[in-house]
Amino acid sequence: MPHFWDGLLVTLQILLYGSLISFSVGLIWALAFRAPTRFIRWPVGAITEFIRNTPLLVQLFFLYFVLPEAGIQFSAFTTGVVAIGLHYSTYTAQVYRAGIEAVPVGQWEAARALSLPYGRTWTAVILPQAIRRVVPALGNYVVAMLKDTPLLAGIGVLELLQRSRLEAAKTFQYTEALTVVGVAFIVISYLASLLLRSLERRLVH
Repeated sequence: MPHFWDGLLVTLQILLYGSLISFSVGLIWALAFRAPTRFIRWPVGAITEFIRNTPLLVQLFFLYFVLPEAGIQFSAFTTGVVAIGLHYSTYTAQVYRAGIEAVPVGQWEAARALSLPYGRTWTAVILPQAIRRVVPALGNYVVAMLKDTPLLAGIGVLELLQRSRLEAAKTFQYTEALTVVGVAFIVISYLASLLLRSLERRLVH
């Protein structure tokens, strides 16, 4: 049982840190899409398209096995968190982008009429409204990220499924172990959805 809790803790840490990376980097991608010069927009578009259309497992293997040949090496856990965060940042970028485009034009015009600085317009007017609109969609990607955490076992991260599988191999009681893992994933997903719905209500009101 201690191994189950260790695996659960690792999975939750992956989910937390991966979500923070995907949300923050995704916002950077989304803002870069609106850069005034195509020399920023085009490379950002190419990079995000490449990441989004490449399997996460391939990206994990590349970061963990190929980068060390260039002298860049991180632990399996750090590599996994960065990979899953960057992968999903390309999806959250599109969510942010849609939220920004949904902000009424009148809000931009009002900010200009008040002579608000460009940065202040974004932080005080545009982004608060955009983020409020996209919380449900971001929540969907948190759940999707949770479902992809077992892929990190491919580079040696002992997350929930991998730890449970290794423990089950000692007693050959796979049914019990995998059932517990399935229930744990359902519970985490449900709690995450409740948390995000609560956040959405707070932002709306």
